[in-house]
Amino acid sequence: VQLVESGGGLVQPGGSLRLSCAASGDSEETYAGTYAMGWERQVPGKGREFLANIYRDGSAYYADSVQGRFTISRDNAKNTVYLQMNGLKPEDTAVYFCAAGKETSGYEYDYRGRGTQVTVSS
Repeated sequence: VQLVESGGGLVQPGGSLRLSCAASGDSEETYAGTYAMGWERQVPGKGREFLANIYRDGSAYYADSVQGRFTISRDNAKNTVYLQMNGLKPEDTAVYFCAAGKETSGYEYDYRGRGTQVTVSS
């Protein structure tokens, strides 16, 4: 399963961005491998931070750091997950990664994309 993120860029503090991540590959493997889809981010020199996850049934949960500002959604027909980011702050600057996992993997992800840079600066 391949994951490709898009939508990153430079935005001013208080602004918004919408990230997208499309999953592709063998149809059966992609279906199984995208039971859960989520977003993480990483700042150079720091560990990867979980942001949000959404299951195929639409149930979602968020990290406290983004709860109320970020919204995760997905289009199962397109094998795509989105992250709507509002009220962006300079500390949201990071590389954002899409992730996906099988139902049997619990809270672990099986696949990750290469990331897209988000920079929040005036």
